[in-house]
Amino acid sequence: MDLAYIPSPSTGVINLGPVPLRGYAFCIIIGVFVAVWYGNRRWIARGGAAGTVADIAVWAVPFGLVGGRLYHVVTDYQLYFSEGRNWVDAFKIWEGGLGIWGAIALGAVGAWIGCRRRGIPLPAYADAIAPGIALAQAIGRWGNWFNQELYGRPTDLPWALEISEGVNREGGLYHPTFLYESLWCVGVALLVIWADRRFTLGHGRAFALYVAAYCSGRAWIEYMRVDDAHHILGLRLNVWTATLVFLLAVTYIVLSARKRPGREAVVEPAAAKAAAGKDTAENGGTADSADSGAAKADTDKTDDETDDKTDAGAKAPQKS
Repeated sequence: MDLAYIPSPSTGVINLGPVPLRGYAFCIIIGVFVAVWYGNRRWIARGGAAGTVADIAVWAVPFGLVGGRLYHVVTDYQLYFSEGRNWVDAFKIWEGGLGIWGAIALGAVGAWIGCRRRGIPLPAYADAIAPGIALAQAIGRWGNWFNQELYGRPTDLPWALEISEGVNREGGLYHPTFLYESLWCVGVALLVIWADRRFTLGHGRAFALYVAAYCSGRAWIEYMRVDDAHHILGLRLNVWTATLVFLLAVTYIVLSARKRPGREAVVEPAAAKAAAGKDTAENGGTADSADSGAAKADTDKTDDETDDKTDAGAKAPQKS
């Protein structure tokens, strides 16, 4: 008899009148809001302007959603294009299926476009939003709970996840890998926040740390999952992907620290210029007055020296 387990919701949709509220989409949306909110706080602390993170997110989020869906459909094409499947389902993103690798890759392209339009270095922006992305992933993983998907092997642990009988799934108690990854992502966010304060990370190294830390957890969590996946040399495709991306992230951290130590002094030139102008205005033009005063003093000094030389010449004895 199972005394304890995590129940799954009977449905992933709540109907608010004629409007269906899907749990998966709701978790994604909440995650995006948290990422933008916290990223904005970190960006302002770095010297950026309020609202910049949201402006760039307008580019990054749609690109990320498209990239995440493309990665999922390409790597699990048999779910949509094999015999007996309907390819139209590939567009039903609310039913689940976003690959984080594609989401980050194409989302970075969108962020790059947004940063170029604002004259902002992409690495600095990535550092600011890195913990927020990890928190967004932690929230988004609960969408898998609503859809009863991405669970692990059968288990009788007290925190086992109850899965009901359904299409392409067998009812029973399984490892709640969605919960494992959600908690891991929270830990990654806290790690990046601590390391950023402790070591003053810059030039994209906070983001690279997030990537490396996430991949190290994704590898063992992925190994526990039992859903269909492509295998290479006996390992799931996502395990290989996590390992490769982890190595690339660590390499970037090492090389970046050697080539560009420290942190960017200015992350948003326009905001820094506006802040400097505000300080000058509040000080009543003190800096300009001081410069004018110094210039006038130099001029007076030069005039005095010229007068002294003229007087000395007038008093000197003349030779015949």
